[in-house]
Amino acid sequence: MSQAQSTNPAFVHPSSIVEEGAVLEDGVKVWHFCHVMPGAHLGAGTSLGQNGFVASNVRIGANVKIQNNVSLYEGLTVEDDVFLGPSCVFTNVRNPRSAVNRRGEYESTLVQRGATIGANATIRCGVTLGEHCMVAAGAVVTRDVPAFALVGGVPAKHMGWVSHSGERLSFGNSSRATCSVTGRAYLLDNHNITLIPFP
Repeated sequence: MSQAQSTNPAFVHPSSIVEEGAVLEDGVKVWHFCHVMPGAHLGAGTSLGQNGFVASNVRIGANVKIQNNVSLYEGLTVEDDVFLGPSCVFTNVRNPRSAVNRRGEYESTLVQRGATIGANATIRCGVTLGEHCMVAAGAVVTRDVPAFALVGGVPAKHMGWVSHSGERLSFGNSSRATCSVTGRAYLLDNHNITLIPFP
């Protein structure tokens, strides 16, 4: 494990294994019965819940909340401020076979800043989950998810839009919606959402 001198060093529970060559930045917490492989990188303030696994070359951003029973396999990148719900699942090979070595065929999956993945959701490899999107619990995601989109079901389908704070946005017949919690306004244009700056 690598970490520079810090006033807020990483915490690793004694039951967990962090291999030499893994990088834990300031304030990382690795809870019970986890395994972090060489070459994994966990950003500042990230929390890895009980029974978590992080494979080699997986890069996790800052302030990521990884709940219990989540395995992050090679080919995955998780950006800052992402929430990964309990027992959500990532894959890295589309057609695995026990008798066929496909280690050179891992596909890249990207979870962009601020996204939320609900409990027991499954993410097929090779997709991108857009910034601040929300994947409902139990969903099976088989294609890219746009920024701020709410998706759910098997396979996951678009169900609406959410704000930075995760509140449902109601556009109705308008191209503009306001978050009921923060008052921030959003503009919907051709299936793309942008935040309208405060005046």
